Amino acid sequence: MYKLGIDLGGTKTEGILLDDSLKTITRKRLSTPKENYHEIINTIYNLVNDLSSNIDDFTVGICTPGAISKKTGFIKNSNTQCLIGKPLKEDLEKKLGKKILMENDANCFAISEATMGAAKNHSVVFGVIMGTGVGGGIVIDGKIHHGRTNIAGEWGHHTLHPNGENCYCGKKGCVEKYISGPALEKKWKKLSGKKESLPDIIKNTDFPQFFQWKEEFLDNFGMALANVIDILDPDVIVLGGGLSNIDFLYSEGVKFVYDKVFSDLVDTPILRNSLGDSAGVFGAALQN
Repeated sequence: MYKLGIDLGGTKTEGILLDDSLKTITRKRLSTPKENYHEIINTIYNLVNDLSSNIDDFTVGICTPGAISKKTGFIKNSNTQCLIGKPLKEDLEKKLGKKILMENDANCFAISEATMGAAKNHSVVFGVIMGTGVGGGIVIDGKIHHGRTNIAGEWGHHTLHPNGENCYCGKKGCVEKYISGPALEKKWKKLSGKKESLPDIIKNTDFPQFFQWKEEFLDNFGMALANVIDILDPDVIVLGGGLSNIDFLYSEGVKFVYDKVFSDLVDTPILRNSLGDSAGVFGAALQN
């Protein structure tokens, strides 16, 4: 049976069709109309139809920001805010005329890296997404660990600074408000007066403000991941999302993490992902 996966991202929606041996048959990307719920439904519907036009027997898995509430069946905790409180799974099943599986984007990232990526052959995997938002997924012995209320791995909304920045989730000082791409760009503008994208910011090593920016970034990164290690003690951590391309996270960043872990022995591998921005779409397909 073919496996069709859809990755609903903040800026792009990608679809992939895999055969039984997980070989890619076809794939396609479209822009995400992230502020219009009904247009998102139509975008996914069109992608599924395009990818499955020549086949009849296929499953559909959807990778989405946020999670399905066990209480209501609606989407919660999504940084694509037009999805919050919406019955996305139910609406898609009605539109497509078939049952689908739906999973949080960080969980899709984690299961794909644990199954066929950088964390292959590890038992307990913590997969991290650091991009527009900050999320995480836990895989134990090849299966996603959801937790009692479907929020396992949500380190992006741990409180890092109790009296800190206001977060859209209603709390203050969340991890996401300090080490997401938009948060880091905002901090750079405050320090330097320059509005720049993250790839450009990390080139500014000649600016005095850069060292303060980098030190605060690494300190928050270290504290946030050290808390995860203290609680979960995973066999490996895999970094994904746009920030995973920052080289100093795998050298200086690791040291900041290790310095804050509550143990006399800290050797948790912190690895760059191997599937790139395709991890989510592979994870969506692998649900089936």
